Amino acid sequence: MQPVRRTSLIAQVTEQLRAEIRSGRWAVGSRIPTEPELTELTGTGRNTVREAVQALVHAGMLERRQGSGTYVISTSTLGGTLTEYFADAQQRDVLELRQALDTTAARLAASRRDDSDIENLRRLLGERTRLWDTDFDAAIEADVQLHRAIVVASHNAVYLEFYDSLLPVIAAGIRFRSAREGETYHDEHADLVQAVIDGDPDRAARTANCFLDSLMAEYRTLDTNFG
Repeated sequence: MQPVRRTSLIAQVTEQLRAEIRSGRWAVGSRIPTEPELTELTGTGRNTVREAVQALVHAGMLERRQGSGTYVISTSTLGGTLTEYFADAQQRDVLELRQALDTTAARLAASRRDDSDIENLRRLLGERTRLWDTDFDAAIEADVQLHRAIVVASHNAVYLEFYDSLLPVIAAGIRFRSAREGETYHDEHADLVQAVIDGDPDRAARTANCFLDSLMAEYRTLDTNFG
């Protein structure tokens, strides 16, 4: 058995890391600081940090990736369970679910977005566009976070929790299609963001739906040609 004091310290650090995830400061899909960085940030030893991180890996909130680091995959233990389920889902099923989720999220976001949401949407759209031809991985990350930011702007915590559980498979689909097809969809993303910023729920929902319709059409083409 470990001394109570040490166990308590691990629990405290685990809760600190969990708070960073739940607050959105460490977004789903992002890489968390390294062990040495976490040791410095928390003022604790490396073994304490390692065990705290491992606790959240077991909880389904973090994922270790060999040679890359540790990434946030969910904002809750429930989300981790859903993430595991969605990992084996068919891409067609994911796109059909996204069509419902993204369309409704866009409508809600256009009605509820605040100044902070608008600033975040503009920043992510700019990053996505700027990085597309120079840093593909960073551009994909900005793309994923842009779609998540629209859900954030809906100000519906339950919606965000569910969407976050789907985010890893959404990211994988975006990466696959972008690498294979070479489509940028800059105009479509810009139109969607502008509709949300303008506070036009109908236009935001219509734009999101049209965008997902085009992705579904391309999926059917790929499925026919390569399935």
